[in-house]
Amino acid sequence: MKKRYITLLIGIIAVFFVLNVNAQEHNDHDDHEHHDHTHGHKTEIGFGNSLVYFFGEEELSYGLHLHVVRNIGHSNFGVGLAYERIFDEHTHNTIGVVGSYTPVDRLHFALTPGIAFEGKDWEEKNFALHFETAYDFQVGNIHMGPMVELGYNFEHVHLSTGLHIGFGF
Repeated sequence: MKKRYITLLIGIIAVFFVLNVNAQEHNDHDDHEHHDHTHGHKTEIGFGNSLVYFFGEEELSYGLHLHVVRNIGHSNFGVGLAYERIFDEHTHNTIGVVGSYTPVDRLHFALTPGIAFEGKDWEEKNFALHFETAYDFQVGNIHMGPMVELGYNFEHVHLSTGLHIGFGF
């Protein structure tokens, strides 16, 4: 099972570096400066540390959310990959494609359809859908702030609240 976590982490890092190289090449060719709702960065790698509440089970757990999002052009939209791990007895793991929208500076919304895996060998698979919102405060290329996420799959519904930390590149 540890091999799957390592493989997933290596995959996320590889995607991050490919997107970062593409962003650097694009910035080298861009003759004008453009400030948009992404704080000027094209790619973000983010972490969400949260307390997770399962509605049906009335149980609390710790959750970790990771994502890599690439801004689409100079728009308020982004697309990327996300992974969520909830540390509980069911070993909830979710992998998905994240779509993000930043309607105003510092306020972010994300919708992530994906697949939830449960069990020690990830044998149970279900469709999953996550909706997340975060409000951040910028400190250089790092931004952080409160986040709330609602997660759904055929087995359960959970609500996560915690701290989002993102790094812009």
